[in-house]
Amino acid sequence: MAHQVTIKDIARHLKVSVATVSRALRDMPDIKPETRQAVLDLAKEWDYQPNVLATSLVKSRTKTLGVIVPDLGYHFFASVVKGIEAEAIARGYSVLLSQTGESYERELISLQSLSRGQVEGFIISLSQETSNYEHLKRLQRRGIPMVFFDRDTPDLDVSKVMVDNVGAAYEATMHLVKNQCKRIALLAGPKNVSVSNLRLEGYLKALQDAGFGIDESLIIHGEYSLEKAIESTNHLVRLSEPPDGLVVVSDRLAVGSIKAFKQNNIRVPEDIALVSFNDEPICTLVTPAISSVAQPTLDIGRTATSLLIDQIENPKENTSQVKVLKTELMIRESSRRNLVSGKID
Repeated sequence: MAHQVTIKDIARHLKVSVATVSRALRDMPDIKPETRQAVLDLAKEWDYQPNVLATSLVKSRTKTLGVIVPDLGYHFFASVVKGIEAEAIARGYSVLLSQTGESYERELISLQSLSRGQVEGFIISLSQETSNYEHLKRLQRRGIPMVFFDRDTPDLDVSKVMVDNVGAAYEATMHLVKNQCKRIALLAGPKNVSVSNLRLEGYLKALQDAGFGIDESLIIHGEYSLEKAIESTNHLVRLSEPPDGLVVVSDRLAVGSIKAFKQNNIRVPEDIALVSFNDEPICTLVTPAISSVAQPTLDIGRTATSLLIDQIENPKENTSQVKVLKTELMIRESSRRNLVSGKID
């Protein structure tokens, strides 16, 4: 048959009721064995597939998760989504995915669209523009569970999967201190992005512990764009006292910094050492290779999905949880200034 076979088609062909076909397919009693067998044989011949969505809606279950991320062009988010999909499939769920392009308006639209798609819960990483959370609070009031990852807000009491951003930034900054850097700058994200602020906190703590003063001119906030990174880096290198070390909150921005350094004939790491975050594949493709903080992206996705499904399946037994996963600093040429003097650190 050309169209999707339904139980009505089977019932019409066998001249029995739809209820009889339904009972036969579910192996229910009070059906003649020959009728049951005829239904099963025809269903097999016509490759009948039950309408899982319709059945789920009757039971108020779709076993579908909504996932909203800023940009799948970033390796970090794409890799987390792989973890989400792997765990969802393993537990019998499907995923509807949307990306916001770092836009608050598109985040609103994505949330509304996926809600209409009857998703049972959301895994979300907020856009860089999001500072109003009423759309998320409305979901919460409706009893729809959510799990945040990477970017979040203290305004909502929901489960979260994060990494130790403060500790990771502290380690990255201290690595530059150990590699003879005396004036260490920071390229941060927008001031309302939680993950960037946590990395700022770790950076400041490291400077304090190293006995360095805090120079506000060395801290620049901006959008997550290559152009902004180039502009900000050009500003830093033209200061009367330019930095000799730089912590960057994402690898994409770090690539912009490397480009700006080359345009200004500044050597990396001899003149300025650099450490970044996310450990994207591009870190090993540029020259010099970029030192970067690696995050367990697949585990982030799997953990977020597990938390969400647990909340969906056991709503009365699950309270909000915060899972903090470990990172690893991958040291490469961009920060190893001690190699110049024959030392390795």
